Amino acid sequence: MKKIARYAFLLLAGGFSLLLHAQKNDPVELVNPLMGTQSKPSLSNGNTYPAVGVPWGMNLWSAQTGKMGDGWMYTYDADKIRGFKQTHQPSPWMNDYGQISIMPVTGKMVFEQDARASWFSHKAEIAKPYYYSVYLADHDVTTELTPTERAAQFRFTFPKTDSSFVVIDAFDKGSYIKVIPAEKKIIGYSTKHARGPLPDFKNYFVIYFDKSFANAHTWEGNKLNESALEITSDHSGAIVGFKTSKGEKVNMKIGTSFISFEQAELNLKRELAADGFEQTMAKAKRSWNERLGRIEIEGASVDQLRTFYSAMYRTLFFPHKMYELDASNQVVHYSPHNGKVLPGYRFSGTGFWDTFRALYPFLNFLYPSINREMQAGLVNDYKEGGWLPEWSSPGYSDVMVGNNSASVVADAYLKGLRGYDINTLYEALLHGANNEGPRATGRRGVEYYNELGYVPYDVKINENAARTLEYAYDDFTIYQLGKALGRPKTELDLYKKRSGNYKNLFDPEYNLMRGKNKDGKFQSPFNPYKWGDAFTEGNSWHYSWSVFHDIQGLIDLMGGKPNFVKQLDNVFSLPPVFDDSYYGGVIHEIREMQIADMGQYAHGNQPIQHMIYLYNYAGAPWKAQYWVRETMNRMYKSTPDGYCGDEDNGQTSAWYVFSALGFYPVTPGIDQYVVGAPLFKKAIVHLENGKKITINAPANSDQNRYVQSATFNGQPYSKNWFNFTTLQKGAVINFTMGAQPNKTRGTGDADVPYSMSRDDK
Repeated sequence: MKKIARYAFLLLAGGFSLLLHAQKNDPVELVNPLMGTQSKPSLSNGNTYPAVGVPWGMNLWSAQTGKMGDGWMYTYDADKIRGFKQTHQPSPWMNDYGQISIMPVTGKMVFEQDARASWFSHKAEIAKPYYYSVYLADHDVTTELTPTERAAQFRFTFPKTDSSFVVIDAFDKGSYIKVIPAEKKIIGYSTKHARGPLPDFKNYFVIYFDKSFANAHTWEGNKLNESALEITSDHSGAIVGFKTSKGEKVNMKIGTSFISFEQAELNLKRELAADGFEQTMAKAKRSWNERLGRIEIEGASVDQLRTFYSAMYRTLFFPHKMYELDASNQVVHYSPHNGKVLPGYRFSGTGFWDTFRALYPFLNFLYPSINREMQAGLVNDYKEGGWLPEWSSPGYSDVMVGNNSASVVADAYLKGLRGYDINTLYEALLHGANNEGPRATGRRGVEYYNELGYVPYDVKINENAARTLEYAYDDFTIYQLGKALGRPKTELDLYKKRSGNYKNLFDPEYNLMRGKNKDGKFQSPFNPYKWGDAFTEGNSWHYSWSVFHDIQGLIDLMGGKPNFVKQLDNVFSLPPVFDDSYYGGVIHEIREMQIADMGQYAHGNQPIQHMIYLYNYAGAPWKAQYWVRETMNRMYKSTPDGYCGDEDNGQTSAWYVFSALGFYPVTPGIDQYVVGAPLFKKAIVHLENGKKITINAPANSDQNRYVQSATFNGQPYSKNWFNFTTLQKGAVINFTMGAQPNKTRGTGDADVPYSMSRDDK
């Protein structure tokens, strides 16, 4: 018995040692790309897919279980794989653009998506950020793939047969394909996209095999073309055949481009060169380890480490690069705004309504150089399309509300990013703030907002209260950026005044935000549990906290700190009741709140994700510490059902990564992070400038979740905020943690984070 116990201990110790080694040297091995994939339209546990790529790469790849055009391209509960899809999909609700699918088959020359589909099991599936492998049972084929930014390698292990095939599906809505047997080559393009219009949009591809074709055909729809090796049709494809021995590996390389066949060929040759599959995989793995290794964690459980790095992995995809390097190594891009190929950077695939909150602040904190490119890309969006995007997929997309490009632009510059045309971006912000543009650009209802100070409820503009609250915050970020750029005082005064427009919707009867009619009277009847209507994917209990820039002003409206804290408490203590009449049924965001057992707190959607940190403004920071830990523990797991709603382009993951470190960007556009409480005993953050931040909390545990005291660079520290500029110089932060809240620390006036009202005083 003692020997067994000792053996078990050694196994446990050895496993922990391997885990520690992986965390420090190989953090990518802790990532589970299947986190969040057990989702469906009625209930999202992430709505993710196992994205195989490199950080911010132009292309991603995923196994495809869904049918062609289905936004749920991969769901964990599915039984069959229809192909391996190149994708740029930011969300199933947004669907995809620039997509093709590859699928090996054996036996019969089948190519239609249902006929070629094969049963698979997660037991015979390996999903990593840099590599994917699965056994396709119906075809007795193992498929492996590994990526670069604009290319990929496939490796198919076939059985002994004279009927091995690979199907290339260029999808419907207009596609072209040509087989060139003498070169073991296939070229083609797909035009399929879910959001548009996209002038002259094509996703070009060039494919090479390392084995000669025994036969080759094109196909159209569900019909095989016996004679022609080139076809243009609504739905074009190719199928090439091989005679294979048992265990024979057939390799395939693919490069793609939004510009031309020549550029696709160049991308392939530049990024794959003479590399074999293993070399490409090693390079992709190194890329991930370099980015993920920016944060080291000590004193965490296995589950915590896996959850942390799986969440961090999701922050490094969107927006993705949509630019390419031409033959002279000059940066060029296809413009979805005018269909031209133009010089300069461009990125796509993100919605600022989601990502202004934490994803872009995370890039500014840890990866500023990539956001510098993204900001330069926004300059090109404005020059080519006349507006900054609010949702790019890949052009302007008519979804969501707000003018949150202002936050994304302002926060980047105010966090020190330089090297792009900020004056043109500021011009774009003023243009967007005073005009309504196409497909959700600019501000809908701007004429009312600028005249009345709010978007009225009764003028047939949906989600009007949400628009008003977001416009007011967006005006604050314009004001902040304008100050930094030395803009005229009259201009600054205007945007500062508009920053206070949130007050126009506050109803003291309910201590909540409420829609208001054009005549100045509040909407009636009013149900604070009604989702939608005046608000966006939430109700008044969720949106009333959307005063990111002036929490003290909101506290004053609510009658002071005790009343404010009580109202925060109510969010968690109220039952999860709802009124879904605006939607005519229960949308998935409602269901996710209802089943979470956290009252009205709906962490699965973005509007309320900052709310927990607001306790820090009202003298009750220990309540923030409690609820931050509860949310991390309950709502995140590195499992297929590991999120509590849509992951949304890295935003919900960035919340976790920031919160696990112990602070959060409540107000993008200022120089502060609001303190919560760290999750780990130790975290080391390696900044891009070579400095590092060490966060120590040696007594941290599930019980010891409350901050008793803290020091910052050796000095006692009671403030509920950290300064960004100071952190960027490097820091050592020590937290003393305990099982009981310290109700005196962080309660003084000097401890409170920034609010515009306090700044005025």
